[in-house]
Amino acid sequence: MTRNFIIVAALIIVTASLAGGVRTSTSHRRLTNPNAANSNQVTTPEKYEADKIESDYREAISTVEDKYAGEIDYEKATQAAIQGMLFTLDPHSVYFSTAEFRKLKEDQASSFYGIGVQISRHDDGVYIQSVVEGTPAARAGLRYGDRIVEVDGKDARDWSSDEVSKHVRGERSKAVELKVERAGEEAAVNIKIVRDAVPLPSIRNVFMLNSTTGYIGLVGGFQHTTDDELRDAIAALKKGKDGMRQLVLDLRNNPGGLLDQAIDVSSEFLPRDQVIVSVKGRSEYHEPAVYKSNGSEPEELPLVVLINRNTASASEIVAGAIQDHGRGLVVGETSFGKGLVQHVFQLPYNTGLTLTTARYYTPYGRSLQRDYSSGSLYDYYVRHDQNDNQQPTQPGQPSPNESAPPRSSNAPAFRTAAGRVFYGGGGITPDIEARPLTATPVRGRMIEAAFDFTRALAGGKVPGLESYRVDKVEYAHAPKATDYVITDRVLEAFRNYVRKDQTQHLLIPQIDADLDFVKLRLREEIITAAFGADAGQRVLLESDPQALRAIGVLPDAKRLAESIRNGTPISFNLKSMQHFSGLPFFPGIEELEEILI
Repeated sequence: MTRNFIIVAALIIVTASLAGGVRTSTSHRRLTNPNAANSNQVTTPEKYEADKIESDYREAISTVEDKYAGEIDYEKATQAAIQGMLFTLDPHSVYFSTAEFRKLKEDQASSFYGIGVQISRHDDGVYIQSVVEGTPAARAGLRYGDRIVEVDGKDARDWSSDEVSKHVRGERSKAVELKVERAGEEAAVNIKIVRDAVPLPSIRNVFMLNSTTGYIGLVGGFQHTTDDELRDAIAALKKGKDGMRQLVLDLRNNPGGLLDQAIDVSSEFLPRDQVIVSVKGRSEYHEPAVYKSNGSEPEELPLVVLINRNTASASEIVAGAIQDHGRGLVVGETSFGKGLVQHVFQLPYNTGLTLTTARYYTPYGRSLQRDYSSGSLYDYYVRHDQNDNQQPTQPGQPSPNESAPPRSSNAPAFRTAAGRVFYGGGGITPDIEARPLTATPVRGRMIEAAFDFTRALAGGKVPGLESYRVDKVEYAHAPKATDYVITDRVLEAFRNYVRKDQTQHLLIPQIDADLDFVKLRLREEIITAAFGADAGQRVLLESDPQALRAIGVLPDAKRLAESIRNGTPISFNLKSMQHFSGLPFFPGIEELEEILI
């Protein structure tokens, strides 16, 4: 282990030397190293600094090994040293342990070896939220609401979702044994499952929002299969009963991924040879690399792109290209603002790191990277905008109809298609701002209570509501208004459940004051139990304020794209747009984090 520590420590020195080279002068003037054995030996400033770093670091390692009073966890010390160094560079250069690096490669491959369930941590343990169709878990009979209490004989009741994931994922064809508790059953159930490939698609939901409007939820990152998935989704919507004639592309919460896939996705909508992104760096991209659309027959459907605060990196490339060229409208919240390009490097012993090697720019030259030179990493990742202090959007009321606020006058301005002006730095500012419904502590407790109650409801354990029992998941079912209706009897049963279970910390007046929201959450849970996670998300999406805003501005998106395509730019006044409103909606609520294993 000591030898491993020394080897990886040497890598720290090499990488630190590279970082030092960024900060030091690039002059070719030669210096004489006063410590060199040969007085005629010369070196560059970078090499001189690297030698000094190496000497200091080796001395520190030797001192720790010889003098430290306690046991040394060499692996932990190595990881901390590398990550600490990388954090001095920027927030996105990151070290990965062996397990983390394996997961990174699995995510990029669009599949991994596991059992095929979505899990999340609730108050008293990790529960199965849904089971993926055709996976080992589905064949083994795991169900919505199962609580994982043991994994291979180890007590998992206090584990986090990440800990459960780490122990359940593993080698293909190897078995894992789970013990799960089910609502209404006294004895826990032991289930042995053989791991297999589990799909991890970029696109999680594809359906028609109405008779003419298609929806594609590209929320799972940009992986090797992303563009193929997008083409298949578009083709499927066009072949539907009514046939898609306009599209909402959802990039909310998409963390980004592979650059080439962002280029391919953008090419689906932009004419051939239009610039999508340019990349500038210190070494590989010291001469700016310009990437252009490679599509021959792009889609000309009216297009709206949905973004939010967690839309980052590759997904910002797509949104920026669409916006700069006037191909469609961008609706939602200002995106994360990650304009740094990372390359993945594998280190010895199957560890790895991502290192920032360049910056990317939108077609008209905007850098989208937010400033990270001051403040903590927490401040960088959890940003607080001016809108955070505004009154939250209430159920049944649409987001205010307004164009996005202008950026600070200190940011560089760029005039793009149709004469529109956007500003560099700080992410993609939407053409039209649409805020989601803000979460509240009470609503968080309602979500928790709705899940617990639905476990019993789907298990057929609620007296008088046995018809809501779910014996088998019916996948690929588009939920209808008549499916699992949340009637007054269901609501009264939920109230009775809350009265009896004091751990929920809910009051009946709180439920009655927000009854529409409660009904929506109960229906989302029972639809998920009956038809799968995609169907449950669809229930929420149909009431989504940002999605409803997107539908409303599709005619304006069409008008903008046609004016650019015909070479007749128009005066485009976003404030004059007519926006769709009038239906109740409730998402944007901060959900419990779900992990696929």
